[in-house]
Amino acid sequence: MFSLILPFFLGILVPEVAPAKHVTFKKQMIAMESAESAGVFDVNNDGHLDIVSGSYWYQGPDFKKKHFIAVFNRVGEYFDDFSTIPMDVNGDGYMDYITGGWFGATLVWMENPGNNGPWKTHEIYKTGNVETTRAWDVDGDGNLEIVPNTPNQPLAYYKLKRDSSGKGTGAFERIEVAPKHGHGLGFGDVNGDGRGDFILSNGWLEAPSDRRSGPWLLREDFNLGAASIPVLVQDVNGDGLNDLIVGQPHDYGLDWYEQRKADGRITFVKHPIDPFHSQYHCLEWVDIDNDGQMELVTGKRYRAHNGNDPGGHDHLGMYYFKWNGESFTKNVISFGPFGEGKGAGIYFAIADLNNSGFQDIVVAGKDGLAVFYNEGY
Repeated sequence: MFSLILPFFLGILVPEVAPAKHVTFKKQMIAMESAESAGVFDVNNDGHLDIVSGSYWYQGPDFKKKHFIAVFNRVGEYFDDFSTIPMDVNGDGYMDYITGGWFGATLVWMENPGNNGPWKTHEIYKTGNVETTRAWDVDGDGNLEIVPNTPNQPLAYYKLKRDSSGKGTGAFERIEVAPKHGHGLGFGDVNGDGRGDFILSNGWLEAPSDRRSGPWLLREDFNLGAASIPVLVQDVNGDGLNDLIVGQPHDYGLDWYEQRKADGRITFVKHPIDPFHSQYHCLEWVDIDNDGQMELVTGKRYRAHNGNDPGGHDHLGMYYFKWNGESFTKNVISFGPFGEGKGAGIYFAIADLNNSGFQDIVVAGKDGLAVFYNEGY
């Protein structure tokens, strides 16, 4: 005779599994400009964070009043302005910023006039086509260096020259790292020696002890193809080894590459995060839900290559991906067709704009400039 024994017959209480909590966001459209980059810093030293994007800066705390910066060349659908990296370049106490362009093929810094007048453009170097630019402390001195991604050109970083008090002098020193690199760039300590290495599309450049003049050795342990900027270097699974997080900027795919080490040899195993959306060009790693753990924040770029990339006409989206111990869980910040969903540009910023204790997201693109206010749980 067959009998059915269920937990409640035995008085066993089966605990309910609490639904996963996720933070919510409220979108505010700031402008319908089509710049690809947005940064956040206090432009006028009034104690409020401002938004800088394209030809304008938007005054905090409500970002309703905009001020002119400069005219950037427009080529087709693009404004030739592909990063917004805050840095007081000339040491005058007002924050300037670094940008560069694909079509102008030049790295520049924009001088904050300290008033509402136009900003002056200063050339740093004729680098060749600038896909976008990032800032990392390459030489470990506590200051950020500027690193443009210039496909098919030499990889170099640009170090701000400072005076004896540590203030910027308005000039940069160029240090070349490799004779050529491709689409995709990251920075972080791959081998655990305490020095940051460069991630290229075809491998990683191992940092020498002398990062100004020593040779950077290419370790061809992977091939990422055309890769995001940045490629994130983070210990995803908590095993003590730094892994890679890579978006496909002009195709479908978002993956992480698990680092494994055996007998002193480093290898990487590819794991999918999201194969269903395309044009993951810019990635950020931040504690977006205030749980003490970092999350991946990214989104689909709108009309990269003027809509001719795979998935170019798919719905737009911004997401954060949370590591659950085995894989990444996708959380939607925004999703939908043009005008409803919001995509990521080529460079976006994350900051607590309203002192709520939660990090907000400022994102530009050909679909406009928006703030996603993080409203917590």
